[in-house]
Amino acid sequence: MTVLREGHLKITLNGEVAARKFDGADHGLSHCMKAVDFIVEFSDRYWFIECKDPQTPPATPKARAAFVREFQSGSLASELQRKYRDSFLYEWASGRGDDKPVDYLVLIALNTLTEAALLANRDDLARKLPCLGPKERPWPRPFVRNCLVFDIEAWNRHLPECPVRRVTEDH
Repeated sequence: MTVLREGHLKITLNGEVAARKFDGADHGLSHCMKAVDFIVEFSDRYWFIECKDPQTPPATPKARAAFVREFQSGSLASELQRKYRDSFLYEWASGRGDDKPVDYLVLIALNTLTEAALLANRDDLARKLPCLGPKERPWPRPFVRNCLVFDIEAWNRHLPECPVRRVTEDH
């Protein structure tokens, strides 16, 4: 079992995985490249995971409202696209990640978002990446197999083998 912790969020990965915090000090290029929070390697795929938690204190109602505006306007999807693209490029240039498909999982821990809003954000992100390449000439190997956007409830429903929960600072 592997546990990933980002602020007040804890993701438990069951089974054989190699996981690492990616956006920390070891990244070394934060002055010019964005980074996803975690990279998880399974035997048959990679997960790039980005966590956003505008609900946990000390977030204020004003800050949460600003986050929702960013989410609805598409600017959050643009930021998420840059994080994935730069992380993929970093891994590729490091000689990693070219042998398995990559799924991009975004966890937005805000319980006021609707399923429709999460799906719309996912579709916007998929267009911005782009997942499959040009319509007239799809890439034989997409640089992202799936991009999925979840809140905590949807994550736990779709990925019950890797539950996420809120934790206090001490636990």
